[in-house]
Amino acid sequence: MGYEKFVEIGRVAYVAVGPNKGKLVVIVDVVDQNRALVDGPCSGVSRQMVNFKTLQLTKFVVKVGPGARTSTVTKAWNVADITKKWAETSWAKRQNDISLRAAMNDFDRFKLMKAKQARRGMQSQLYGKAM
Repeated sequence: MGYEKFVEIGRVAYVAVGPNKGKLVVIVDVVDQNRALVDGPCSGVSRQMVNFKTLQLTKFVVKVGPGARTSTVTKAWNVADITKKWAETSWAKRQNDISLRAAMNDFDRFKLMKAKQARRGMQSQLYGKAM
């Protein structure tokens, strides 16, 4: 079983570390063995060099040439409908759940605890009747 996702021009990547954490970018050019020139016009990331260690490759690829301009990347992004496809992945849903949980206040956590207790109570009643 070999690798399926390669660093290539047009590969959509997820920024895992840094000020643009959690955003999607497109690899526009490979600078050297450690860095790539990326652009994320639809996610608010300006064109910049990023270390490969801070990127996580996704399964999506857009058709752009080497060193493509921002407008070209935007058009290719919209044609491939990357934003919609990304929102449908379990990866994006999990990231959304993590951000929602991090934004909870004390009362929200309390309500969640009570909802889980109620669910467990209903499950134990149903399970007890089935036995």
